[in-house]
Amino acid sequence: MKQNKNPFHSLKSGHWFKLICGASYQNLPAIRSLALAYTLAGADCIDVAADPAVITAAIEGIEAAASMRAVVKPWLMVSVNDGEDPHFRKAVFDETKCPSDCPRPCEQICPANAISDFFGVINERCYGCGRCLSVCPEKLIYTRSYVTTPSMITPLIEDMTIDAMEIHTQVGHGALFHKLWQDISPYCEKLKLLAISCQDGPDLIDYLQSLYQTIAPLPCPLIWQTDGRPMSGDIGPGTTRATIKLAQKVLAAQLPGYVQLAGGTNNTTVDKLKEVGLLQPTGNQHSISGIAYGSYARHLLSPIIDQLETINSQVNENLRNSPSPLQLEDAPDLLSRAVESARNLIIPLKSPINK
Repeated sequence: MKQNKNPFHSLKSGHWFKLICGASYQNLPAIRSLALAYTLAGADCIDVAADPAVITAAIEGIEAAASMRAVVKPWLMVSVNDGEDPHFRKAVFDETKCPSDCPRPCEQICPANAISDFFGVINERCYGCGRCLSVCPEKLIYTRSYVTTPSMITPLIEDMTIDAMEIHTQVGHGALFHKLWQDISPYCEKLKLLAISCQDGPDLIDYLQSLYQTIAPLPCPLIWQTDGRPMSGDIGPGTTRATIKLAQKVLAAQLPGYVQLAGGTNNTTVDKLKEVGLLQPTGNQHSISGIAYGSYARHLLSPIIDQLETINSQVNENLRNSPSPLQLEDAPDLLSRAVESARNLIIPLKSPINK
């Protein structure tokens, strides 16, 4: 695997790997374990919700990795939004209204195990994918969205170890983006990186160009994140087509900054990028600079993280005074499996010249 000197070197050379924990995902033990395993595996960036508890969990995972091995610490990124966005929502329903004979397809389809017989949606587990909405026979499930505010964001930049920020926006949000930028731009000099994530749509390139006019000049590097098919990488190999198509569109526009894939990325993404010539041994203006993996990266490690949770639950049941929970590093076999799975996702991107 290609060893990069630091995350920015990875970005410049086209080997940037970002783990997306989820802008709405607040499962603290899982986030800590994900951060630990992917740091040991060589991730360049870890993207988390703009929540102090979530940030602390991610930092604990990164620091645990650094205490075990000499690693280059990934940059820690927080995600924010300028308006309604599918990444910033939670599924909600009243479980008391569910018919007793309901086959509960919502529970079966939920990739985050966030739906329970007794509690409805477990808030901290839900990351807003929306797959449960269409399968509910009674149409009881809806979503509750939220928008990050400057009062939430600026203390995080000032008081916590935040390296980067990502703004989720959509075509037509120009005024909302401008307002958010006015509030956060004075703090951007503290950041090592800014990313702007946007889905495809009519007049996309004109919109992105207008955003650049709003933010320029920047005191840090800029990533354009092509969010092809949000939160879908674990569904199947075909989901990656949308983000590659969108990346081609953004690259052709030659916007200032780096282009990084997201939304539908999985274990087929690198091979498909090679097929269309968008992944080069060294980065250039005609190739992508990196890939962000979200639902697929979490899916890879979820059986291991679930097993750790089961062990902790069993210990708590057997002991009257519950001990401190077992961490991933306390279970060497589970840790080894987690790091191996993470490395298998990272290695193809870090060694793009290998066929």
